[in-house]
Amino acid sequence: MHSLSTLKNTSRPKKKVQRIGRGIGSKRGATSGRGGKGDSARQGYKKRFGYEGGQVPLYRKLPIRGFTRGKFIKASKHIGLDCIQAYFNDGDTVNVASLREKGLVPRKIPGGIKILANGELTKKVKIEAHAFSEGALVKLQAQKIEYTVVV
Repeated sequence: MHSLSTLKNTSRPKKKVQRIGRGIGSKRGATSGRGGKGDSARQGYKKRFGYEGGQVPLYRKLPIRGFTRGKFIKASKHIGLDCIQAYFNDGDTVNVASLREKGLVPRKIPGGIKILANGELTKKVKIEAHAFSEGALVKLQAQKIEYTVVV
């Protein structure tokens, strides 16, 4: 008869775990595989990426090449025409304040709002934004919808 105490794991062999810090005769005793003295022998030590033992690391030796404008780009919030269609009614004004009231844009938008040509807009609304995509301008002009570029 089988019971829980007689069951054996036949699916995979049991892996022997190397226990450290259990005496000199255990292969991992004394310094427990951490070498001699110093930072790396201490508890909680983490080596910084690229550390070369006190030598100036490679990433500090190499020159900084080129220029990127990534630091200076101000992120803008993109709003599609389908979003305006869903959240606004005829005669409404779509601007930063009205978009913020509806919870569509955050409080601070360093690059302003850009209107994209996603979806269709059939409602007659006034749109005030900082930028428009070319496709959005074509659709707005075709529908004869008022739009202004805010500086």
